Amino acid sequence: MLNTIFLIGYMGAGKSVVGRLLSQINGFNFYDLDQYIEVKEGKKVSEIFNENNEVYFRKIENKYLKEISLLKENKIISTGGGTPCFQNNFEIINESSNSTSIYLKANIDVLVNRLKDSNNSRPLISHLTDDYKLKEFITKHLFERSYYYEKSKIKLVTDNLEPSEIVKLITNRLA
Repeated sequence: MLNTIFLIGYMGAGKSVVGRLLSQINGFNFYDLDQYIEVKEGKKVSEIFNENNEVYFRKIENKYLKEISLLKENKIISTGGGTPCFQNNFEIINESSNSTSIYLKANIDVLVNRLKDSNNSRPLISHLTDDYKLKEFITKHLFERSYYYEKSKIKLVTDNLEPSEIVKLITNRLA
């Protein structure tokens, strides 16, 4: 029986790092949805946002989420931070056969700390120039998105944990 693990959470929560590490341990194929979109579209996510808009991006994100979900293999999919909140994406995530959705939950201060130096590569926060504005944005955004994130089958608080420790927690929960 084939299994799919979806990693969900806000940007900076560690979905890609944890997903890669978990795939090395359990032998599943790993897909970072944003990277998959970039390969398929031949453009960076930031370029897609700039040349089109977020609505267009969410539309193609939904298309590629379906595409990866249907692959007949054991896989780990690291979703984008907003993926679960748009279209019917959470239905795709939780209704894929043998799927497990895992919310990597990090507190606001941890997220600010992780994201403050990477805002240039993240379209939704590229306009935020200081830590206060970044924290304000994340607080509001996380409040809006938590409703969706909390629908995950497994929720893990990841504050102050190394990626290897998070992988160990996931492995134990899935056993």
